[in-house]
Amino acid sequence: MTEPRIEDLRKALDQRSAPTVGLWNRVEGRPRTTDFDRALRAEVRDPLWMLTRQWQMGEFRGTDGGSPVTATYSVVASPPTRFRPAGGTMEPLPADRPLEAVAERRALPFAFGADRISFDLRLAIGRRWMKLVGRNVLLNLISLNVRQKYITRYPIASPDPKVDADSPRVAHPEVWSSLRAVAGRRMDGYEFYLHLKRGRPAHEGIGGLLGLHRDELTKLGKRLVAWFDTLIDQPAENPTTHATNAAWDPARLEHRFSVAVGAPGGVEKVLTAQEYPGGTLDWHAFSVDPTGPLGGTTPPPAALNRTVFPAPVRFSGMPLPRWWAVEDGRTNFAAVQPDSTDLARLIFLEFALVYGNDWYQLPCDLPAGTLASIRGLAVTDVFGQKWWITPAGSGDDADWQRWSMYTLDTIGDASVTADTDLLLPPSVPKVAEGPVLEEVALVRDESANMVWGIERTVRLATGEPRRGSEVAAEIVAHRLRLRPPASPPPPAAAPVGYEAMNSVPENWIPFIPVHVPGQNREIRLQLAAMPGLVDGTPVRARTSLLREGFDQGRPYFVNEEEVSQTGTGITVTYNRTRCRDGRVALWLATHRTHGRGEASSGLAFDFLTDTTSPSDEGT
Repeated sequence: MTEPRIEDLRKALDQRSAPTVGLWNRVEGRPRTTDFDRALRAEVRDPLWMLTRQWQMGEFRGTDGGSPVTATYSVVASPPTRFRPAGGTMEPLPADRPLEAVAERRALPFAFGADRISFDLRLAIGRRWMKLVGRNVLLNLISLNVRQKYITRYPIASPDPKVDADSPRVAHPEVWSSLRAVAGRRMDGYEFYLHLKRGRPAHEGIGGLLGLHRDELTKLGKRLVAWFDTLIDQPAENPTTHATNAAWDPARLEHRFSVAVGAPGGVEKVLTAQEYPGGTLDWHAFSVDPTGPLGGTTPPPAALNRTVFPAPVRFSGMPLPRWWAVEDGRTNFAAVQPDSTDLARLIFLEFALVYGNDWYQLPCDLPAGTLASIRGLAVTDVFGQKWWITPAGSGDDADWQRWSMYTLDTIGDASVTADTDLLLPPSVPKVAEGPVLEEVALVRDESANMVWGIERTVRLATGEPRRGSEVAAEIVAHRLRLRPPASPPPPAAAPVGYEAMNSVPENWIPFIPVHVPGQNREIRLQLAAMPGLVDGTPVRARTSLLREGFDQGRPYFVNEEEVSQTGTGITVTYNRTRCRDGRVALWLATHRTHGRGEASSGLAFDFLTDTTSPSDEGT
């Protein structure tokens, strides 16, 4: 049976309808050696050989292509105006803050259950209030009396070393001495701030004031609230559920959020960051979300139409387009010796040696924090012909042969048109990170068949970071000192004893596997607690990372796939940067880092211990 005749060969090649038809874009010789030094020297022979070589290289072949002279384009740059965390509520995206601050910010912890913490911020707010009262002209004559009344109404209690509930503050000498120094001398500014945020008057509970004084205190209270609200950026809080509108997903250990941009034609485009670990936020963290608009975006600005002069792309050591031209030799491509499987180097060499002079660049100034959409591009060449240029990455988003750079993919597997817009996120080039306040390492313990959350760094009550193992050891030692002297144990009845389980350091918090609701095989990790070393009561986490939902009575779950064999780390730090307008942005951020491998807690079950003493062994 004969194969059917191909009438239109060009159409068959373009559509690849006949797999037996071969297609070559160029013919290359097969080198006999792996050394390209002689080939790149381009040795010159007699004139006849020179003419033959020029004919072989195609230098005598004429083409109808011309170099571009001018280019006219139309671009629309739309800023994102709406922000929504995954599972949260939509809110306007502020234009005076970097996107990192809005995406990474987390609420400041001021209490773990009934224990007050962050006394550094509590004292700072109180000191600010005292300065506002002392500088007021109308309150100047009675400022000393008023300030003392506020200290009495919002006191900082001195911890009692004989009370077990005060062990987290008394066990550490620096915390105890600091709290004793300010007790009765300074006010708890955060409690007063909460009083004002609830809509209560600033003069409530302060007697001996005239109506004029009350009005001045009300004005100063509004100034205090506005000052602290702008000092540290925090997510909005739901007044009913007290849940914060933060982008941090504690189950996935990453930030997840979406921004909305008003695209041309009245269409809203949603860009979603599905797996942002924190740190550097750039265009590759986003994907086009086709699920639906957020709503409320502003219309895009008018299009920018501009005519420019294209310029060839140049790079250091770029080969000259003529074969026998003298080059500078700053880059020795012959010294690059890639392996047959080193695709990255092979692609780089092919671009530099073959396609390096096929690229042109156009100047286009775009403001930061915008999504740029090219509405059209027309190029005029040296022959006066005009060419309408389409995006190289256009086509189906799922087409594996589509090539693009600096473009966004579309979420999902549906057959949709590829997005060719350019995103310049409203981020900042540099962010200053403070010292690590909290650090938790999630590791796997194959010996105990468990996952642990190791609190490597915890925050003391005064706000300073401290090694988690030292904090746990100091609290255990202080609680043991509070216990009455124990009577000596009775003599052992056997040379060996049985123990059901040993203990681990109190900064090791366990995660136990539980079934996902409605699933029989899929599991997730739930935060649990180990019995304490002193009295066996459950040990609770001392970091806000592992107390997720605990103070609200909710269990904390982590997806099982988030903790790999190498583990993962989470840190909490203060970040500070300057915006484009010079404004300082400060926020408390969470970053996810790489783990350091597995760990062994030494936890063991059902084992025997030696009950004989050294004196018994000697006899």
